Amino acid sequence: MTLRQAIDTAMGAQIGGAGVPKTALDAALSAVETGLGRLREEAETGVLPLLSLPERTDDLGSTQAAAERLGAGATDVVFLGTGGSSLGGQALAQLAGYMVPGLGRLAPGPRVHFFDNLDPYSYGRALELLPLETTRFAAISKSGGTGETLMQTIAALGALRRAGLAPADHVIGLSEPRRAGGRNALRSLLEPDGVAFLDHDTGVGGRYSALTNVGLLPAALMGLDIRAIREGAAGALAPVMAGASAADIPAALGAALLTAAELEGKNVAVTMAYCDRLERFTRWWVQLWAESLGKDGRGLQPVAAIGPVDQHSQLQLYLAGPNDKIFTVITLESAGEGPAIDEALAERAGEPGLGGRTIGDLVAAQGRATADTLARNHRPTRRIHLPRLDEAAMGELMMHFMLETILTGYALGLDPFDQPAVEEGKILAKTYLAQGFDPG
Repeated sequence: MTLRQAIDTAMGAQIGGAGVPKTALDAALSAVETGLGRLREEAETGVLPLLSLPERTDDLGSTQAAAERLGAGATDVVFLGTGGSSLGGQALAQLAGYMVPGLGRLAPGPRVHFFDNLDPYSYGRALELLPLETTRFAAISKSGGTGETLMQTIAALGALRRAGLAPADHVIGLSEPRRAGGRNALRSLLEPDGVAFLDHDTGVGGRYSALTNVGLLPAALMGLDIRAIREGAAGALAPVMAGASAADIPAALGAALLTAAELEGKNVAVTMAYCDRLERFTRWWVQLWAESLGKDGRGLQPVAAIGPVDQHSQLQLYLAGPNDKIFTVITLESAGEGPAIDEALAERAGEPGLGGRTIGDLVAAQGRATADTLARNHRPTRRIHLPRLDEAAMGELMMHFMLETILTGYALGLDPFDQPAVEEGKILAKTYLAQGFDPG
């Protein structure tokens, strides 16, 4: 394992009464210990297939082959899907430059687009402007019934047909296998045109699917080592399966800290990462946490932040606003990285202290300063540090936060795998659409 976690500046013993009391953490560790027993049993019985993913390699070949097929002769690849069918892939793709200022156009291979938010103007314009002859589409929906993805896919099929292009040459699908007597709208839509499909793991929910072909397909397309992603995830899972105590497992200790914070009245969990390439990761975490734990009147509100920029847009509130939050600050070993600052120009700017330093030096100093400033202002703050950010580190980080979320749910007596409130809204939206309604 490479991830290093420190919770001392979240504890009352160090930051005062606003911190988490040791008694509360100890009680939460006991609850998480029980959850660990349940998790290990689910791993051994196969009830939770997510926990077998890090060891699997049998599906990597088909995922790599599908990525190569998508990229062959393509100038653009469009991923259609929303929520868990998209955010994990985006988080991994960002390692290779997706949505990173200045890097997206420099990345080799086709341009990659994730249309995860349904918007009539932007998607309509994209279909008009994309060079359809050299554009490929990947339509992803676990159930096959996601309304947004179905509408996007139908619109893409219409555009391809109007251009005289065969869908089978331009589209692949990713969805659960069709069950006997069951309905899968995405397969019913695409299979008659000969569109090939990858099978979505039936036992892994969408928001936990980043380490399946859902997340690994765009990662492979962008040239990332998908085997290393899985190996990194194995590192986070290893102490769980080895029978370590909750206090000695980073994900379990994190779950206990957040459980105790919620029980002590904290209402908001902020995750702030000091790296452009973790911006999509923080958004992935928001869905994972919110959809898994926002139930029965419980759950900390997740907030994503990116440093240093959000120091200028959020930190004032965090330091001087309501003390109802717990913070996680994620930093990288960035010292010495990036452009070096010319000493004469730094002198001219009136900032001689910047001379001879690198941009990475300043970012490293800012990450440390933010965590220390939060703690000095009695804001409970956890620190997570990564020596580097590569495929293995991202796999470890993702598995850490998935385990942390599941164990927090178990400790709080919540089911971290369902989403009944979301399903209610989906059903109602489809009802309105089918019946006709007044948009005003």
